[in-house]
Amino acid sequence: MEKNKFANAMIEAGEGKIRIIEESVPGKQVTLAHVIAAPDAIVYQKLGLNPAIDYSQAAIGILSMSPPEIAVIAGDIAIKRARIDMGFIDRFSGTLIFTGKISEVKTAVESIRSYLHRTMGFAICEITTT
Repeated sequence: MEKNKFANAMIEAGEGKIRIIEESVPGKQVTLAHVIAAPDAIVYQKLGLNPAIDYSQAAIGILSMSPPEIAVIAGDIAIKRARIDMGFIDRFSGTLIFTGKISEVKTAVESIRSYLHRTMGFAICEITTT
């Protein structure tokens, strides 16, 4: 699997100050595809998910991908292929979080992985579960 490459540079910015510049050079990849089965209510709360919707659900799906904008497409795939509630899509970090019944969350994660691999040529990690 292609790895994300990060370049860090420390540059003196005068007067003894140091400025750190971080540059990300993303590949086309899904680096995390995880299903949290039967999470404790505190996990929902700490993620900022809506307790009225999410505490009654049975699983949380979380994915990390690059380039980060692909999270928008992945979110669309998840909503169209499974009965899930979208919790968070971040087009700047490539993070996607959603909730639902365990079988629906797994279906959403598998659908995202399949589409990105087969249609868009992404390197894909395995699904992990806790």
